[in-house]
Amino acid sequence: MRVALVDYGAGNLTSVRKALQACGADVCVPGSASALARVDAVVIPGVGHFAATAALGGDWRSTVRAFIAAGGPLLGICLGQQWLFDGSTEAPDVPGLGVLAGRCAHLRELAREQRPAALDADGPPARDFKVPHVGWNDVTAMRPSPLVDGLSPGDQAYFTHAFAAPVSSDTIATTEHGAVFASAVQRGRVCGVQFHPEKSSDVGLVVLANFLRLAAGE
Repeated sequence: MRVALVDYGAGNLTSVRKALQACGADVCVPGSASALARVDAVVIPGVGHFAATAALGGDWRSTVRAFIAAGGPLLGICLGQQWLFDGSTEAPDVPGLGVLAGRCAHLRELAREQRPAALDADGPPARDFKVPHVGWNDVTAMRPSPLVDGLSPGDQAYFTHAFAAPVSSDTIATTEHGAVFASAVQRGRVCGVQFHPEKSSDVGLVVLANFLRLAAGE
């Protein structure tokens, strides 16, 4: 399984590469978008500000969209998942890839939308939770999906982020930190996770192995 790990200057690729290799993938870092024609799957990682995804414009944007349209499997990790959506309030002028509907938002924005009152019976005021969300948290499957196959209730993954995708029809797992957000998404062979599977021990390796099986058509 030849997997392209896309480097657009927004994250450390070393740990992602090692985790994919541990799952049996042959990983390459393409120097240009045209190299995607010679791979079986694409992984787009990322950490930091949504504005960094502007580097995935031009040829990258059109080539990734063509790869997906042809049935190619793709996994977005953290910022890479957010890029799959229409955009983010973190950088309103930078468009996302737009293959998933909705806009990512700050966790406090999501909390205000979900709990408009200052206080409610289900939790503390939205202002009381810490942002960024850093550390281990539950990943709760919402519906069956090959990507989260084998995960059990209470399984945790490692997160570090301040913005997240809203829950939508493409959400396959959620996590709560002040707000409930989409921690894993899937539409066909397009997948994304807000957490870092490369830092999530056995749970992360299960998710990466699941993606590789999905990519192989198993």
